[in-house]
Amino acid sequence: MEKTKDASQAAVPRHVAIIMDGNNRWAKKRLLPGVAGHKAGVDAVRAVIEVCAEAGVEVLTLFAFSSENWQRPAEEVSALMELFLSALRREAKRLNANNISLRIIGDRSRFHPELQAAMREAEAQTAGNKRFVLQVAANYGGQWDIVQAAQRLAREVQGGHLQPEAITPELLQSCLVTADLPLPDLCIRTGGEHRISNFLLWQLAYTELYFSELFWPDFKHEAMRKALANFASRQRRFGKTSDQVAAEARR
Repeated sequence: MEKTKDASQAAVPRHVAIIMDGNNRWAKKRLLPGVAGHKAGVDAVRAVIEVCAEAGVEVLTLFAFSSENWQRPAEEVSALMELFLSALRREAKRLNANNISLRIIGDRSRFHPELQAAMREAEAQTAGNKRFVLQVAANYGGQWDIVQAAQRLAREVQGGHLQPEAITPELLQSCLVTADLPLPDLCIRTGGEHRISNFLLWQLAYTELYFSELFWPDFKHEAMRKALANFASRQRRFGKTSDQVAAEARR
């Protein structure tokens, strides 16, 4: 995924991560069952993918189902699983036709074998596509991600292949499930909430955060373009001063 950008692309985030919040409240406002909001949210997913691909974003990560979402009512979880399964089977063909690669991150062990098989099939079907990476976080939690990375390193230490002193932030990051992709430049959360809810905790250390009052089903093309424009207006300092960043930009 490594590539350089010319000046015209500099303000475009390489990696956008989105917490798709507000489906239930969107449905409740319309006196509809919660799953209706999740179904309506599929159109927003398509719109955001289109805008990101057109803008030159390389990776889009969508927080579809967190490790905490299992606590929701059983009927809602069941409906979400059915929606996920049908969406995988339907959208994989669309993604493949548009040269988009699908990746699913998270602990799959809790999903039904049929859903796990559909995940593998959709990933395999789109594996060779190069235009854009769509990464779906399902049964994912940022704490889980860091723990599984730490466990991998602990096994290396236990086996005598790694000294504890050799563990660096870079080494731990290389064990995260997103290790081969650029870190998120922009994280968007819809639905009016201002928190990251255990999403990509390590990866978001220097990510620009953008919060929208819109419920996810209403976050379409115009809203996504507005978020990208907002990102383009920001100065990313990574601990440096504004003057330092401006001086480096003039070189």
